[in-house]
Amino acid sequence: MQYEITFPSDGLKLSGVVHQPDGMTGKRPAVIVTHGFGGTKGGTHEKEADLYAAWGYVVLRFDYRGCGDSEGQRGRILCTDQVADTRNAISWLAAQTFVDADRIMLSGQSFGAAVNVYTGAVDARVRAVVSIGGWGDGLEKSRQQHSSPEQWTSFNGKIAAGRAHREKTGESLMVKRWDIVPIPEHMRSHLPAGAVMDFTSETMESICAFRPNEVVSLMAPRPLLLVHSANDSVTPTRQAIELFQQAGKGCELHLLSEIDHFPFASGDSLFIEILGSWLKRNFPLSA
Repeated sequence: MQYEITFPSDGLKLSGVVHQPDGMTGKRPAVIVTHGFGGTKGGTHEKEADLYAAWGYVVLRFDYRGCGDSEGQRGRILCTDQVADTRNAISWLAAQTFVDADRIMLSGQSFGAAVNVYTGAVDARVRAVVSIGGWGDGLEKSRQQHSSPEQWTSFNGKIAAGRAHREKTGESLMVKRWDIVPIPEHMRSHLPAGAVMDFTSETMESICAFRPNEVVSLMAPRPLLLVHSANDSVTPTRQAIELFQQAGKGCELHLLSEIDHFPFASGDSLFIEILGSWLKRNFPLSA
């Protein structure tokens, strides 16, 4: 069973969907599913939520502010705002009578994975985190994604142009999605319907300033699962390795050669097996 809800976050109304397992009684542990860069709670995130619900967990998937059906300025995506949205989602979910408030996990892909690692590190209410294709250093991630000198110069030029535009007009300069996070054309169909395609230049600055690497050790010894493609075509694989190196006890890293950046799109059986096994050991239905 699933149904739509809304919850407040910093004066905005965010849109979500709750999944409840069939035949559920009493309180259950819960999973919050967060979406990727400028995405929505639909697409592969619905598949992600369905999987957790089929395994017996209560699930909340939601749209960050400025995305999907949530309120907020369209395209103004700031990492610290998304951390706040995730923490407010935890507060809403913990207040539900059918949720074990002491057993809430975060699961996310790509941008949402990075936000989850940071949120789990700074919020003790998070009992476990799953990061799929995430990253730990926004500046280095962006540099690795714009690897040629010409690309990196262009990227920084857009940040500088955005600052100059704000100083002159008081308004944000908009930047195309692919100029911020390049995705190969054959992978672009995996973006959910309604994904944001134009972002403020402040979004680029926010990404470059966001460093989950600096706080990830605070997760220990709570369980942290890092899953990444061994040859990720969107988020450089080095980002997952460096996150793992900074994390403490309780962290596992799995690099898989048979998946790319959107593993729920392909339904890779090994990926699903790893996730299910990790849950049984680290975040089982029964405490």
